[in-house]
Amino acid sequence: MNRLQEKYKNEILAELREELGIPNSMAVPRLEKIVVNMGVGDALQNIKLLDTAKAELSLITGQAPAIGRAKKSISSFKLRQGQAIACYVTLRRKKMYEFFDRLVNIVLPRVRDFRGVPPGAFDGRGNYTLGLRDQLVFPEIDYTKVDRPRGMNITIVTTAKTDGNAHALLKKLGMPFRES
Repeated sequence: MNRLQEKYKNEILAELREELGIPNSMAVPRLEKIVVNMGVGDALQNIKLLDTAKAELSLITGQAPAIGRAKKSISSFKLRQGQAIACYVTLRRKKMYEFFDRLVNIVLPRVRDFRGVPPGAFDGRGNYTLGLRDQLVFPEIDYTKVDRPRGMNITIVTTAKTDGNAHALLKKLGMPFRES
């Protein structure tokens, strides 16, 4: 077990249970999975760009990415159904907690002009999505080998039923929310 997972089990679980007034400890919100998605729209012209995105994503997450394909054809984008246009990784358990710990303590403070993540990026069901403009904020990426900056979406899926409960969970785990 890593540091953040242990902190959740020993401290945060009891604090959240008391704060949210949940009698059963199994009903307390927790992290379920983290999905890191990197869209590569330029892969339509050059498929090699998808390979570099996959390599960078595997360096960042420590897990081999899966390929995301187009769900339907869009002629104005010259996109056909089934064409590879993204890569993504779903992290669970130990790797999820390690990634979240690195995201909160190392990556987000390295973002230029960072004042906190927006508190309104919840989806209504207790999941939080965060967008990063480039992959250079991760210390695993060597900036001399990057051909172009690529953004990514990080979706944090929780077992919380409401956005308020999910906000309380992420705040206790150390997510730096912007003060409004």
